[in-house]
Amino acid sequence: MTDWRHVYRWDLDKTYLETHFESLSRLVRIAFEKPEEKVNVPGSAALLRELSRPREGVMPNRVCIVSGSPTQMRKVLEQKLALDGVTWHEFHLKPQWDNLRRGRLRAVRDQVGYKLPLLLESRANVAAGTGETLFGDDAEADGFIYSLYADVLAGRLDSAQMVRILKAAGAYPDAIERCVAAASALERADDVERIFVILDKRSPPANFRALGSRLVPVFNYFQAALVLFAGGHLDAAAVIGITRAFLEEDRHPVDELANCFQDIVRRGHLPGSAMQELGLAVQEQIEATAEREVIWNCVQRFMDLGEARAFRKPQGPDATEYLSLLDALKRRS
Repeated sequence: MTDWRHVYRWDLDKTYLETHFESLSRLVRIAFEKPEEKVNVPGSAALLRELSRPREGVMPNRVCIVSGSPTQMRKVLEQKLALDGVTWHEFHLKPQWDNLRRGRLRAVRDQVGYKLPLLLESRANVAAGTGETLFGDDAEADGFIYSLYADVLAGRLDSAQMVRILKAAGAYPDAIERCVAAASALERADDVERIFVILDKRSPPANFRALGSRLVPVFNYFQAALVLFAGGHLDAAAVIGITRAFLEEDRHPVDELANCFQDIVRRGHLPGSAMQELGLAVQEQIEATAEREVIWNCVQRFMDLGEARAFRKPQGPDATEYLSLLDALKRRS
């Protein structure tokens, strides 16, 4: 078993790539897009490239991709990731044609019974004590699935509780059996540090409050980069680079990004020590750039927030709440 510094698990649709299925014509267009025609969520390529980049003298990070895109898109998606300079160690796509052929119609839409077995089985490649960070979006059940995975891994949910939840979610028996087998083989460890949900549908962050402060809803990857810097996953140079990429791709004005910063602070996801460190690092950058201006504005706003900037320690939901959380998720979907 390879030693990994950290594990990053990513979804693709609406988390990494702007893939919207609201119409049949759009769905057909996506299926025939060339790798170079696919559009990234602003800042996603720069962030994942940074997280997957090998560093001399440092253990590598493990990148695992679990996407709901059909298996037929593997070649074009792998080519797109290669164009973006992203390396990965696992890449799972959904066997939609096989589900249809076998008459497994629930499985076509079911994400819990698809993703949870893969996450648990993948963990067998990682030693206990290795931290994880997961990225998803608000269009599916990613926040719920990732939180469920984190609490099964930590031992806060036993197999009987997990089975009840999977049955309530409509998972097929073979998916439930895979989850039970994979979970029973794992060494329990509270290793999921953060769960990021990109608010592609502009869902209110309050919708995710019941999933705990471990889950961080973000409106963009500029916000995610700041939280990752605070957690020691990125250095100041990486934050500046991701901010530059985000500015180039999304063309947000500087003051609007400062508003994004203020939002993530008010929701309790950034400690003061991190912002002080980032401010000092940016101060050493002599060249006046747009991204330097963005971060300086953020630091200044942080100092102005006063008591409104209280940091919340990451924690998950009460393990007994998942069935009610699932009911709420079904009502919103």
